[in-house]
Amino acid sequence: MNQIDGKSARALLLILSTFTYLLFGAMIFDKLESEDDNRVRDEIERVTERLKNKYNLSERDMHLFEAIAIKSIPQQAGYQWQFAGAFYFATVVITTVGYGHSAPSTLAGKLFCMIFALFGIPMGLVMFQSIGERVNTFIAYSLHKVTPTHLLMVSFTIGLLVIVSGTYMFHTIEKWSIFDAYYFCMITFSTIGFGDLVPLQQTNALQEKPLYVFATILFILVGLAVFSACVNLLVLGFMASNADEVTAANREPPSAIVLERFASTQLYPTPLVMYISDGNQQGQSIENCVIA
Repeated sequence: MNQIDGKSARALLLILSTFTYLLFGAMIFDKLESEDDNRVRDEIERVTERLKNKYNLSERDMHLFEAIAIKSIPQQAGYQWQFAGAFYFATVVITTVGYGHSAPSTLAGKLFCMIFALFGIPMGLVMFQSIGERVNTFIAYSLHKVTPTHLLMVSFTIGLLVIVSGTYMFHTIEKWSIFDAYYFCMITFSTIGFGDLVPLQQTNALQEKPLYVFATILFILVGLAVFSACVNLLVLGFMASNADEVTAANREPPSAIVLERFASTQLYPTPLVMYISDGNQQGQSIENCVIA
């Protein structure tokens, strides 16, 4: 009963901590971005009025012009729904990055997108989870006498190399600043995908730069797999230390230690529960959990 009360208190503390963190983030973003947001809105209103007066546009004509301008932006990259663009779209769907650079417009396309995502997203989560575990297993095998610290250091080093290579590629080809290219990599690997920076949106890039299309898709997939490996280690380490705390508090080995593994391509938990039963396996170290 005390253990249940302890878990309930821990869950309540996590809920309160999360909402406190959200409130903190909201206040900081409000402070940092609201002034620029107001400036942009005022500038849009001034330009709109200037165009209406200069070309004698009615309100209806102005709305039509805005709609056409918005719809024309994705088309600058070329044909979005030929094979290269469609494959790129399918990739960002199953990885749940969802840049928002294009979306199906037909009823059949929207229906298929829902069905495709329903099966593709779980498939992608399991794939990245599996690849992440295999990466950690390979690192552990290569290091022989492995420790959790070694695993984390090597995984994060590989992740850093992937991010640096992606930053250089997008800085060179997309002409983004180094900071923006790095920002894009982090937003992509965390699967947030705001869509403020989207590669392959240059003039006819989807048709004229097939190698760049392939490199971008490969970068997203490899980067998410490495990110999965890093987060998987962090989660396992947290859960293992939490299990040790429970064991120490009870002053006796628990009947079962539950380590929740999360599909780390998401920031929300997707538990894959592994039970370590009583006996010789009890109290395994994190490196053994990874290699198992």
